[in-house]
Amino acid sequence: MKASLLLAGLLIAAPALHAEQIKRTPIPNSNFPISVAVSVPANADTVYFSGVLPESIEGDTQTQTQSVLTRLKTALANEGLTFADVVSLRVFLVGDPKLDNKLDFKGLNASFGQFFGTAEQPNKPARTALQVAALPLPGALVEIDLIAARVKK
Repeated sequence: MKASLLLAGLLIAAPALHAEQIKRTPIPNSNFPISVAVSVPANADTVYFSGVLPESIEGDTQTQTQSVLTRLKTALANEGLTFADVVSLRVFLVGDPKLDNKLDFKGLNASFGQFFGTAEQPNKPARTALQVAALPLPGALVEIDLIAARVKK
């Protein structure tokens, strides 16, 4: 009887234990929605997502980032994942012509902060953001690819 109760307790606690196996190192003294590093255990599957562009080239970097992240949310769901499972992102930004062709980092972060490091979804991925000359979709200001991890049970 005791063994059955112990086994049942372990099975109930198992998802929480698996979620804690992905280690996220926060930026010291910062609430910025990214981690300095994310460590994925050997018992995890990694899922790589190709770069996603916005549905429309209308709007600024913030609007287009919102579109890209919404599309990535759907792509993650199709694989049984959520933004909580994302461990790394690469963000490619084109300089905004309305900002003298400068990268709109503030616009990127305004949308990014709605998906990562929130009360509903506190997990923060590692992220790289860089400026590129152009993207495959003329007029697009942002493209994002990502890696997610699924800990095996």
